[in-house]
Amino acid sequence: MQKILFLIIFIFFLMVTGAIFFPAPFPVPASWTPDAAPELLGLYAKNKKLLSSELLGTGKIYGPEDVAVDQEGIVYGGTQDGKIIRIHPDSTVEDWIITGGRPLGLHFDSSGNLIVCDAYLGLLSISPNAEVTVLLNEVDGVPLGFADDLDIAVDGRIFFTDASFRWNQANYMLDLLEGRPYGRFIVYDPATNEAEVLLKDLYFPNGVALSSSEEFVLINETWRYRILRYWLKGQHAGQKEVFIDNLPGFPDGVSSNDKGVFWLAMPTPRIPIIDAAQSRPWLSMFLAKLPKSIQPAPVEYGFILGLNESAEIIHNLQDPTGEILKEITSVEEHAGNLYIGSLHNDRIGRYPAPTF
Repeated sequence: MQKILFLIIFIFFLMVTGAIFFPAPFPVPASWTPDAAPELLGLYAKNKKLLSSELLGTGKIYGPEDVAVDQEGIVYGGTQDGKIIRIHPDSTVEDWIITGGRPLGLHFDSSGNLIVCDAYLGLLSISPNAEVTVLLNEVDGVPLGFADDLDIAVDGRIFFTDASFRWNQANYMLDLLEGRPYGRFIVYDPATNEAEVLLKDLYFPNGVALSSSEEFVLINETWRYRILRYWLKGQHAGQKEVFIDNLPGFPDGVSSNDKGVFWLAMPTPRIPIIDAAQSRPWLSMFLAKLPKSIQPAPVEYGFILGLNESAEIIHNLQDPTGEILKEITSVEEHAGNLYIGSLHNDRIGRYPAPTF
């Protein structure tokens, strides 16, 4: 037993020593100082509401990062192994299609096609007959490095994020630690096959959600713990502003119920060592050189917020144990229920949508 313990300590020592002397995968990172993380009190107070969630597909899927529900009540999820799975109303789990990449954001268009942000392949359209079409894989001559999430307007335009054109999905932690704005917010019009970069120099733009009137669209800027609002109509059209700032976790997916409520998924509360590294380039470089197995990891925690269109928090749903739902990356409201996806869980959650 002592020999095993000594071996473990020795291996750990070698990994840390290597992290000190080997070069970092990027130059000196950018630096900024985040505000102190809000405590989980008041509007963010801990609760156990999500512990009563119904669980779908447990043990049969892995990493359904985003979810979508069709008109027949079939639940779709994009999984870690490149599949899009379907969970039927009778609870049957079906491997529907393999994209060959890593499907993230999912949304149905008005024709019943499933539009997919695939982290490696770009923007895809999958017909009801499972025919895959690549809609877009570069914009302005720059490849889509990390197509992440999307929403679709009534007129068919697709608003989506390219989280990082430098670091791919497998290396998202390096994007965080380098601290530079490699992300873009893009609109694609299938009618004209034209795309336009609406915003660039974003810090890991992630979730996307149109307001109920489509006057504006929200974009989660994950590494800055905030949500941006980009105006599509009115006197501020074409301008961006901060919608809500200094969130208690990393904002990932966001969706609208088209009734004035945005559902925000946060896969983990803030991580103190990551907050500290933001203003200490030497610490960011040290963490970047560590093996992935000992880099900072998400806290196993379930966290959803509901916000109105004035950025007021009106709902707070949590699983502080992480035993039922953890690392929540998406929330979609359908037919009176919230469907809950996760980057690293083996299930999809279903929870009655609050109505007040």
